Amino acid sequence: MSTAFLTFVAVILCILFRILNVNSQAYKPVIFCFDGSFLDCIFKIAPVLREPYLPPRLWGFSGHVQTVLHSIVGRLNCPWPLGERVYLSLKDGSTLTYDLYQPLNEHEDDITVAICPGIGNSSETVYIRTFVHYSQLHGYRCAVLNHIGALPTVPVTSSRIFTYGHTEDYAEMVANLEKRYPTSKIVSVGFSLGGNLISKYLGETEKDHPKNIIGGISICQGYNAISGTKWLLMWQNFRRFYLYIMTENVKNIIMRHRKVLLSDEVKQKYQLNERDIASAATLPELDEAYTRRVHNFNSVSEMYEWSSSVNYISRIKHSMIYINAKDDPIVPDDLLTSIREHSTAHPKTLYIELAHGGHLGFYEGGLICPNPVTWIDRVVVALIGGMVLHNHSTFHKRSEESI
Repeated sequence: MSTAFLTFVAVILCILFRILNVNSQAYKPVIFCFDGSFLDCIFKIAPVLREPYLPPRLWGFSGHVQTVLHSIVGRLNCPWPLGERVYLSLKDGSTLTYDLYQPLNEHEDDITVAICPGIGNSSETVYIRTFVHYSQLHGYRCAVLNHIGALPTVPVTSSRIFTYGHTEDYAEMVANLEKRYPTSKIVSVGFSLGGNLISKYLGETEKDHPKNIIGGISICQGYNAISGTKWLLMWQNFRRFYLYIMTENVKNIIMRHRKVLLSDEVKQKYQLNERDIASAATLPELDEAYTRRVHNFNSVSEMYEWSSSVNYISRIKHSMIYINAKDDPIVPDDLLTSIREHSTAHPKTLYIELAHGGHLGFYEGGLICPNPVTWIDRVVVALIGGMVLHNHSTFHKRSEESI
């Protein structure tokens, strides 16, 4: 065997070890919270937060591998929960749907988890199905918003699809849940784009939030669309590649419903050029050609500023928990500074930061093949229980003070 060949093999192995980050080790989540009573309630139900997160040994310490596997594979042995699809006709002519799943086991409290998925995702997306099933097993009712345009089987009936910052669709689902289950406690849970939406929704003080919402949990959101986009436009850490994939996903949704979204009437009304939309290579280009025009923004920057949850989270009155991974290739560490600072200065707020997990990956256990239920599934379900406990504690405290 030649020296050149051995050198080549050694170089390949070094690159693989570098990418897979196999020399890393498991760490406990880092907790940012100054509200001791809130944190105590969370730890009582979620002691897993005191333990190291153990990704699959061979590849789980790579944020890229976790992110790519999440995007392509999703979850192993994923169940398909059976639920009811609810149709809502909105004032702007849009047809909104959400899927409703009843608990599979009893729980001492009536809890509804109102889920907002990531960009272009729906109740049929694999990671959402796994989380729903795990939540059902713990006695929680689940409702999953289907972003307008995301389901191929549900036609688009107006000139728009979902966006990064418009919370009206989620608000409509929550309002409908309140009518159906007026005594149920609602916990908002958002993944990635959905995390931004639920945070913005809860921070929009002009909205009439149902009184039975007790809090929200945001997973892997980027907080600031303007700063986040600047990072995604860089090739560093392959971020431009991930931006391209996200752009193509949204573009495919637009083109799938082009008969409605790009009808002659709509194109004339909003000054849309179909060629510019089809050739857009990044989300800012696509948002310039389509999104900001349909939603009447003067510029993409204006739309991103309005959309970013970082401008709303200080107004949130509910309990809030945020979760991010430092090796998330889509959400760089610089975007996490604001939420660290916020969580150490506001009551009923908790920020959980992991060293590993990628973007929505958080696979757990094993050498190569991970556990079917991920760390994030286990933790979020436990965090919901912690929020419920804190809500009870707060209610009893107020009752005692009023006597």
